[in-house]
Amino acid sequence: MTTAQPDRRGIDLDRRDLTLDLARVFCVLLVVVVHLLFVGVGPDADGGLAISRPLEQQPWFWIATWFGQVMPLFFVVGGFATATSLRGHRSRAADADRGRAEADRAFLHARIQRLARPALPLFVFLAAALGIATAIGVDPGLLDAVATGVGSPLWFLCAYLICQLAAPFLLDRHERAPRATVAVLAGAVVLVDVAQFAIPGAPLDPAGMSVLGYLNLLFVWPLVQQLGFWYADGAFARRRGWQLLLIAVACWTSLVPLTLWGPYSADMLTNLNPPTVPLVVLGLGQAALLQLLKTPLTALMRTRAMRGIVFALGSRLMTIYLWHLPLILALAGLGLVIPGAAPAPGSGFWWASRPLVYLLVFGLLFLLSLALGRLERPGAVVRPAAAAVLGLASLATIAPTAAITISGLDLVLAVSGALGFTLAVLLLGVGQKPTSKPASPKPASPKSAAPKPASGSDPASVSDAALS
Repeated sequence: MTTAQPDRRGIDLDRRDLTLDLARVFCVLLVVVVHLLFVGVGPDADGGLAISRPLEQQPWFWIATWFGQVMPLFFVVGGFATATSLRGHRSRAADADRGRAEADRAFLHARIQRLARPALPLFVFLAAALGIATAIGVDPGLLDAVATGVGSPLWFLCAYLICQLAAPFLLDRHERAPRATVAVLAGAVVLVDVAQFAIPGAPLDPAGMSVLGYLNLLFVWPLVQQLGFWYADGAFARRRGWQLLLIAVACWTSLVPLTLWGPYSADMLTNLNPPTVPLVVLGLGQAALLQLLKTPLTALMRTRAMRGIVFALGSRLMTIYLWHLPLILALAGLGLVIPGAAPAPGSGFWWASRPLVYLLVFGLLFLLSLALGRLERPGAVVRPAAAAVLGLASLATIAPTAAITISGLDLVLAVSGALGFTLAVLLLGVGQKPTSKPASPKPASPKSAAPKPASGSDPASVSDAALS
């Protein structure tokens, strides 16, 4: 019998896979690094301002994306946390003689709230900033480039909300027919890809991709999340090392025919939006690789220093993810007015300055998280919202983020997002404060089981909203 070792946050470390926390933090920090190397701000040939992408201009960039595109791993880890959390809600509901439907509503209520609350300040800021910039006559072309860049990570909100809404149904399907569920989702992914590449005349997004491909927001990420369900059930842990290695090698090898003879770009960033089959392949390979590295990663997470770093960052991941690009662009703009502080994008000095800029961005993000990080702390779901309320809150958050994902951020969508997320936060906050003081609990007997957490708490994850 194992003795539980809770840390000061009340997290049971013996029943928790800390390697997934490490993977989640690694993914977010790598995203920040990539975006920092992506943004170059400097003068153009006419003396105006231009935004370039120095990293994308490198000849080796496409192959780097085969290993640096970590968003599939993000959703695999998110699937593990989703399965664990949802099963916990259902178990606690059963112990309290409540129905599964109420448990599912409590889960959805908590998950939507955990994404909506940290995102709301960003949308309010973006709406105000774009409104002021438009009013003072900032060049529309430059403003559009900045807005598109700042809004590019917001696709995650749409995709993850969709995954959470589908989770109760897909977890049921997984527990009854896991292989058939994966097969159906995979078939849907392929059909959408066939449609987007084969049907002529479909409308295109600003990047020239078929809008039909965005239907895969409904299938690609839920399918990758499904791999996280398998991971939670120990399907990868039961594989031998050579089997995991073979799976990973097969996945990355399959990218060659998919991109060489298939319709997919060799750049895995291009395959991100709209999401396509290669992301599913990467998700499977990354899940196998994560399990293959489980032993050394577990040893690393046994150190107090690494646990402290991972937990400190894990409680701020949504703030880091949502705000890093606005801060990167703000620092780039500030550098233009400070003599010598803005090297030419892509120059040797520019590349050499990136580590210093990264530390500055990260330091500012940490300071910002001191003010906004509390929004990531989950509040107890005292009374799960009705299905209609959850549906309205979901629509209010998914609709603007889906539009931003497809067409890019602009003033109208920033305002729509601010209004939608405000509505969601208000709807989910109704009735969550108890009107009467709860009765004092009866003293527990020595043989009593440990008290179970309230429906709104989630011991299965630190800042699951960042699964983020």
